Amino acid sequence: MRTQQVADERESLIVDVGGFEGPLDLLLELARHHKIDLKQISILALAEQYLGFIEKARKLQLELAADYLVMAAWLAYLKSRLLIPAPAGSEETEPEDLAARLAFRLQRLQAMREASAKLMSRNLLGRDVFARGAPEPLVVETVREYGDGLIDLLKAYAERRQKRMTRQTYTIRKLPTWSIKEARGALERMVGRIDGWATLDNWLAEYLVDPRMRRSVTASSFTATLELAREGVLDLRQEAPFRPIYLRRRVDAA
Repeated sequence: MRTQQVADERESLIVDVGGFEGPLDLLLELARHHKIDLKQISILALAEQYLGFIEKARKLQLELAADYLVMAAWLAYLKSRLLIPAPAGSEETEPEDLAARLAFRLQRLQAMREASAKLMSRNLLGRDVFARGAPEPLVVETVREYGDGLIDLLKAYAERRQKRMTRQTYTIRKLPTWSIKEARGALERMVGRIDGWATLDNWLAEYLVDPRMRRSVTASSFTATLELAREGVLDLRQEAPFRPIYLRRRVDAA
């Protein structure tokens, strides 16, 4: 019966130790089991509990990791420093500082455990929540902000109204023209000087110098040429549509 009890205790203890990840985890578990505030932790009491666990594990012939043994040796040293004051003039670190460092590491470990527990309690993508099959389109929202006040608004409105009320007049500039009568007189004067075929532009070269008169001279001269051809004064010839018009004095008219 005693052997069975020792075996059961050994198995339960092995399982319990397997839940730890290192010496700090064991210290934290001991502090939590006895409901000790890590900010006001008694390193001396905690060291005694840890050393007691190590001693109990040795009696049960459990194989302990090296870091557990290192922590045990360090806590034994810390316990001796806390119980026995250091000699005067010693340059070693004060035991209170060592205890404060250990307590701070325990607090950090506790904070990491709490943060890990919070993260693991959240919904996991692919298990609790699922992403959309198709990505959502990117919507660009334009927000207009105006910094003008009421005075600026009224001023802009007044300027707009003033532009609408102002009358704008467009003055058409009068271009110089060449009447059909003037064109007919010029052609009649040139008929007596030219015997062969010549283009209409050659006949009117001296009148086409001014760019403003070019259209009027061309239109009036063409009309006057048709009248003279109908009256039998001129002969007209054009080789193809939109080609130059040739004219000459009719021989019979001479």
